[in-house]
Amino acid sequence: MIPQSFLQDLLNRVDIVEVVGRYVQLKKGGANYLGLCPFHGEKSPSFTVSPAKQFFHCFGCGANGSAIGFMMEFSGMSFIEAVKELAQNAGMTVPEQEDRLPPAQRAAIQAKSMALSEVMTRACDYYRQQLRAAPNAIDYLKRRGLTGEIAAKFWIGYAPDAWDSLRKVFPDYEDAVLVEAGMVIDKSDEEGGTRKRYDRFRDRIMFPIRNTKGQVIGFGGRVLDQGEPKYLNSPETPLFQKGTELYGLFEARQAIREKGHVLVTEGYMDVVALAQFGVAQVVATLGTACTAVHVQKLLRQTDQVVFSFDGDAAGRRAARRALEACLPHATDSRTLKFLFLPVEHDPDSFIRAHGTAAFEQMIRDATPLSQFLIATVTEEQDLLTAEGRARAQFDAKPLLQAMPASALRLQMLRQLAQITDSTAQELETLFELVTPVANKYLKAAPRAIRRKPPVELERKVLRMLLAHPGLAHELDDAALQVLAASAPDHGEMLRRVVQAAKQVSGEAGFAVLAEQLRGSGDELDVLMTEVLAEPLPDLAPARIELAGAVRQAAMRALRAEQDRLVAEGLSDDHSRARYREIVATLEQLRIAGESDLADGPKD
Repeated sequence: MIPQSFLQDLLNRVDIVEVVGRYVQLKKGGANYLGLCPFHGEKSPSFTVSPAKQFFHCFGCGANGSAIGFMMEFSGMSFIEAVKELAQNAGMTVPEQEDRLPPAQRAAIQAKSMALSEVMTRACDYYRQQLRAAPNAIDYLKRRGLTGEIAAKFWIGYAPDAWDSLRKVFPDYEDAVLVEAGMVIDKSDEEGGTRKRYDRFRDRIMFPIRNTKGQVIGFGGRVLDQGEPKYLNSPETPLFQKGTELYGLFEARQAIREKGHVLVTEGYMDVVALAQFGVAQVVATLGTACTAVHVQKLLRQTDQVVFSFDGDAAGRRAARRALEACLPHATDSRTLKFLFLPVEHDPDSFIRAHGTAAFEQMIRDATPLSQFLIATVTEEQDLLTAEGRARAQFDAKPLLQAMPASALRLQMLRQLAQITDSTAQELETLFELVTPVANKYLKAAPRAIRRKPPVELERKVLRMLLAHPGLAHELDDAALQVLAASAPDHGEMLRRVVQAAKQVSGEAGFAVLAEQLRGSGDELDVLMTEVLAEPLPDLAPARIELAGAVRQAAMRALRAEQDRLVAEGLSDDHSRARYREIVATLEQLRIAGESDLADGPKD
């Protein structure tokens, strides 16, 4: 786990304007910078970056966050990946388990990673140059209907038909790093014991595989005409693991945001050909089944994923594996679908035969995950018999167990229950679901109570604490209790903000606290948006205002108690003594307030 102190130091060092400015054209507008939001299509800028608060916010789609959040949203990185990327650019080393390694060993690992990356980059540049001088390869791409523009977008190249063409790029052809990168093969002759070294990719169209940062980490090579294997992928290396990478994700990110969904196919040519026809929100698995890591990566980009498969038996088996990978991530807010093409077509051939409009209609009409799961467990069973219904339930059990408790799972349980002559409650018990959902709905839900928005006093306090997290260190438990009691509906939110602020240092800024509060709820998002929209208040006046708010909340509570005592008639000595005590305390608080105003900062 990355220490909070490191995250705070990182966010204090990086400049969010510089980070965002690498990807979004920004213009100065008052105290902030403005630009077109990269997360949704817009013609007039509603995307704001605040250098003072080190925070971004789009008033159009609501996206917001620190520099870390921006890298996660824009590049589809995980939290750890985004932190590492920013740290690397800032010249910082992320403290983690590998820091336990001796410095020399750690330096060797970093040097090896850089050497592998350099090999892949140089090889990619070489293959791209070779394509320009290879009429046979250019002719193949033209026959497949690809233009030079689309080839350039995907960095497509050509590996010459020679055993050691990479010797021109790497004079030290015997370097072990070429083998470790998967670019050459080292093989010993069993008879004479002599060693042979040769290029892995020969006479193939080369498709570079890039990670979410745009770095080349592997290749896929396709034969020009006949030959086996038709596709040859890079082997597993320290840079490249097939089960975690997706071809075309780097190139498709913007289109995925614009279209609102991503299409997953099974081949390089599917991705490139569909992009040629304007369907650019497409990625492909790398010759392996879709994994849970693939699904997780895609869901960082969009909440709608459509998997495309051939309509034959092999396509159905691949779809079943993708279904299993999706189930742990199937929630009420996500849409996962399965598209099955006619047996005679793959995505490339279908869009060429029927056009873009027909293919996009196929995407819209794709089968939802719920329907595909029910069909998978029931289609080969005789549901007119008890045995057939029991078998369908048996097959469905591990699939529904893999899903999180949700309204979607409940709907599927009800549908399966209807088909198999059971009830949702019976199936929940039979399937041993850890968190039952159906039983919660046996009783009528209570009428929803509309929560009141935070009162103005509490709203001011929260905004001051968000703007200057260090002020939370000046709030003792008694002051926090007074403030929380003044607005009981939202006292918990105040405690959460104070707790988060006290976990960072007193010098931490708005962005550090916002990162700490990521995903805390809509109400806090609204408050952070309000803070972002206003100039950052000076610390000294904010400190006085916070003290005044605590005093005001205390006086409000005392007056309420005073009114209650009067209403009860002040009938005993205890209540009368308490009344006099309240009057004295109110006077002390009033005098303290006047003193603070007199001693406050002057213009």
